[in-house]
Amino acid sequence: MGEHIRTSELDVWTEQVGEGTPVLLIGGLGDTVESWQAQLDGLADRYRLIAFDNRGAGRTAMPEGPLSVEVMADDAAAMLWALDVPSAHVAGFSGGSLIAQEVALRHPEAVRSLVLQSTWPAMDRYLRSWARFIRWLVAAAPSERAFLEGFFLDIYTPRSHNDGTVGRIVDEALAFPHKQSVEDVQRHIDAFIEHDASDRLPEIAVPTLVLAGGRDTVTRPSLGRGAARLIPGALFEVLEEEAHQPFQEVPDVWNARVDAFWKGVENQV
Repeated sequence: MGEHIRTSELDVWTEQVGEGTPVLLIGGLGDTVESWQAQLDGLADRYRLIAFDNRGAGRTAMPEGPLSVEVMADDAAAMLWALDVPSAHVAGFSGGSLIAQEVALRHPEAVRSLVLQSTWPAMDRYLRSWARFIRWLVAAAPSERAFLEGFFLDIYTPRSHNDGTVGRIVDEALAFPHKQSVEDVQRHIDAFIEHDASDRLPEIAVPTLVLAGGRDTVTRPSLGRGAARLIPGALFEVLEEEAHQPFQEVPDVWNARVDAFWKGVENQV
């Protein structure tokens, strides 16, 4: 069961499972701890897994004041310290991968390694246009179901649409009682659009694994490759048949890869 963890300024909804080396899981746009369920279930026998709702998502409130990726990265680090976790392997996907980048840049002592899924150093023109379209769609769609069904066309593979997986995800999202407001979705999108870490990624000094989906039309592999080239020593791999969120679509494959990466990092210590 999750609980609110108090940092210096925020009550952050957090879920922890397992024992061992700490792992911090950071979700993307509007995603809550539930987005990591396959990792919470599949890796808890090896790690202390910590997932949380970003400010303005799920059960973590959106405080007044400006929102930025840097602010959300400070939230993540503050939550680790509130849990008496001095450092953790940090994994993030999509917008959460930007937050993970910033945790490593702003609080390097808190990061043992990075896993960046579906990431980018800065939005290119295509991704920026897509993000602005989603910003419009969330307000203009005739229903929440219509928004999710349209949004998920670019997030999951046709395989998962056709076999009913996406339909089940939509139904679960509609039943979820802690929905993100349209305004908070748009504030998150704005923060991700504005963020550019290109000049600072070479400062990251921890082992890093960058993963991309070969069928991801949003954060195409070229964007992930661009981020990996800027991070010294980063590994870059493409899951050729996967899209934006392979940790949900093929969790056994994803979990095995990041587990091997984290074991390699620990063996080097």
